[in-house]
Amino acid sequence: MSARPKIFVALFSGINVGGNRIVKMAELRSFFEELGFGDVATYVQSGNVVFRSAKGDAATLTKKLEAAFEKKWGFFSRIMVRDLGWFERLVAENPYPEVAGEPTKLHAYVLERSPTADEVARLAEKCTGPERFKINSDVLYLHAPEGLGKSVFAILIPRTLKVPGTARNWRTIQALLEMAGRNGRA
Repeated sequence: MSARPKIFVALFSGINVGGNRIVKMAELRSFFEELGFGDVATYVQSGNVVFRSAKGDAATLTKKLEAAFEKKWGFFSRIMVRDLGWFERLVAENPYPEVAGEPTKLHAYVLERSPTADEVARLAEKCTGPERFKINSDVLYLHAPEGLGKSVFAILIPRTLKVPGTARNWRTIQALLEMAGRNGRA
């Protein structure tokens, strides 16, 4: 008896930003299908893929996808792969539910690992504007009341925290959870 396929979400970093490192979503879907993944769906152009896999966990799939992606497209893209249960927890543990209705002002940074207490303290020192943040394990939740584009603090997060990750606005997070949930019921 083979393992029951699990639903995963892959979040790509650094593709289709400012007209650079262009990857068409139809090509990305085909790439996942060629690697043997099922029920592949993409969301917006920034590299969000929902897929089904019977083999591997998130860490194994991340390594496989990063290596195959770099071989096919000729450049590295950090990819964060998480399963459906992880996404459900991300939404359920949102520390700012009162702003979930303003999805362009709430963001989730999916981090490669949980930051250390020292890394979090360094970041907290930089949070001097209207923004507020909370870290739960490997997710940084950011409420940027003036939007991400106007947030000086948001620019400081990657270089201050020094934990690789990729950010998505709350609308994208909700859409991916809905897609993954539908996929999981299929």
